[in-house]
Amino acid sequence: MERNTRQRSAIRDAIALADRPLLPQEVLDAAQQDVPGLGIATVYRNLKALVEEGELQPVNLPGENARFELAGHQHHHHFQCLHCQRVFDVHACPGDLSKLAPPGFLVEDHDLTLYGRCKGCAAPAPKKTRRKVA
Repeated sequence: MERNTRQRSAIRDAIALADRPLLPQEVLDAAQQDVPGLGIATVYRNLKALVEEGELQPVNLPGENARFELAGHQHHHHFQCLHCQRVFDVHACPGDLSKLAPPGFLVEDHDLTLYGRCKGCAAPAPKKTRRKVA
């Protein structure tokens, strides 16, 4: 078991406070608020160790780098914003998807990712008012 360092605590806290899966770079950016000298190699090393210890779990989306979230979540899915690329947890599930499988196939698990625009990116931009020049 590895000792609990300031760096490791900052990494764990960054993920917990984000309340969504984070890319390693996002972890670094957030954790540097507490540990300014933190580097990306240390982030990767600690992410790997925290996954091995069962504290974090990777979130793997097709064609994307792994993101990381706290372990222990119940079964859930994800939403990826096509505008800002952030990923969010979706704590809902359509349930039994076995009817979608070809006849004779046995569905043992599923993973669902929704794509669109997050709340921040979907909001319409404020209208610009133009001043009339006299």
